[in-house]
Amino acid sequence: MTRVKGGILHNKRRHGILKHTKGFRWGRKSKIKVAKVAKMKAGQFAFASRRVKKRQFRQNWNISINAATRKAGTTYSKFMGDLKKKEITLNRKVLVQLAKDYKKIFEEVLAAVK
Repeated sequence: MTRVKGGILHNKRRHGILKHTKGFRWGRKSKIKVAKVAKMKAGQFAFASRRVKKRQFRQNWNISINAATRKAGTTYSKFMGDLKKKEITLNRKVLVQLAKDYKKIFEEVLAAVK
């Protein structure tokens, strides 16, 4: 039986990993062992950050709604509580858009809640 060398597959695998780590600093872009670890960690951070991004958006929406409601003389928590009591189902993203771009409509929502 003839000897089979695995050089082509080894190079393909190596090239795939190094392609993903292009632009990393120090040896993490060129040394295969370090690049493998860097690629795995980058994936973990990317996964976690996709969740963190959603949290941060919600925090920013809450801050914007609070600022808009305080101008009208109420607070965020009272406003959101009253929205639920009146069964007005507007999410935070929509409320922020109303507060920024459609001030009259947001004032109507505030009036409906009071």
